[in-house]
Formats: sequence, C-alpha cells, structure tokens
Amino acid sequence: MYRVKEAFYTLQGEGAQAGRAAVFCRFSKCNLWTGREKDRATAVCNFCDTDFVGTDGQNGGAFATAEALAAHIRSLWPDAPGAPYVVCTGGEPLLQLDGKLIDALHQQGFEVGVETNGTLPAPAGIDWLCMSPKADASVVIETCDELKLVYPQSKAMPERFSHIKARHFFLSPMASPSAPDGGEDPIKQSNTRKATDYCLAHPRWRLTLQMHKIIGID
Repeated sequence: MYRVKEAFYTLQGEGAQAGRAAVFCRFSKCNLWTGREKDRATAVCNFCDTDFVGTDGQNGGAFATAEALAAHIRSLWPDAPGAPYVVCTGGEPLLQLDGKLIDALHQQGFEVGVETNGTLPAPAGIDWLCMSPKADASVVIETCDELKLVYPQSKAMPERFSHIKARHFFLSPMASPSAPDGGEDPIKQSNTRKATDYCLAHPRWRLTLQMHKIIGID
C-alpha cells in the first residue's frame, strides 16, 4: 500500500532541475517529524513548512499496487511533447518508494526524481537523486546528483557534508515555517543574505531560491 498526501503537475521550483515540468508525488509520513504541530518542538526537523499528513490532499489517496499509483501519476501528465518527469517527495519518500514503484513509473515513461533527507538507503533505478539533510540526523547516502541544504542549520552546516559526492551543491535559505507563501518573511530575507555570503566565500556551493513560491505556483 502506498499512501500519498497529494500529487500535482507543476514546475520544479528549486535546484538543478528548476523550471522543469514535473508531476510531484508527495508521500505521507516522515521519519524526522510527525507533521503535527504539537510535536514540532521535539522533532529532529522542526522547521518544515510542508503538510504531509494523511491522504486528503489534491489527487491524494491510498494505492494498493505500484501499477495503480504509476497510472494515477501518468494521468496527471499532459498529452504533449516532452519527457515525463516525476518528483517523489514528502515527508520522506524513501519510507515508501521501492523498486516495484520505480519500475512501474519507468514503464509509464517517467524519469524518476527523488527528494530525500538521506537517512534511508535509496533503491536502485532512481534517475535523479536530490538529498537534503536535516539537523543532526545520520545520513547514509554518500553519492547523489544534487545536495541541497536548507541554510543555516546549526547541526547541518555545509562543512559537515564535505565527503558527499554530488554533481551539484545548493544552499536554500531557511524560511519561517509560519510565514505565508509570498508574504513578508524577515527570517528568510536574513538567511538569504547569509546563504549568499556563504556561496561567495565557498564557490562550490550555489544559491537556490524557491521559484515556485516567488511566482505563486504549487
């Protein structure tokens, strides 16, 4: 059984794939936070601004087989030229994403991207792996396409991940979890300056902004 909070067609808003059309499949559940406000203060990742609890979001649901979920995701892709691309995210997608689902998505013609916190092993067959470590959680993935750090995190500063082999290294300024999309967020403004300064001093790293929030799309 696969439990999906929501699934929708949009543009990737961050990182090396920014601007690319994709179906986002947001899986329910995370291993670093329950997703409930009452548990935020004691969570490993207490700055998350994403709702991943339940299956009641847009095009969400529970799917009994990999084939059923893959077909559901394919139904959200437009009938138009362009290579189908799905981003499996969460929550933490590697709690549910497995080889059967990757194979089913490939059979539907999708390139499979994953956004993970890196605490769980990645199954074979993923086409684009983006890792975003959180706080002091132990990371077991050491090779990825893209390392994207929410910055700054006192327990997950860039220097801690110098051993990671990645094609791209990004810093994403931390926002206030309570700030409205598109609204004023002094915390994020300050962190954007900090991330900019870090990238200038350490040019291995590149700044990435949440384009989807800037232009007002999902």
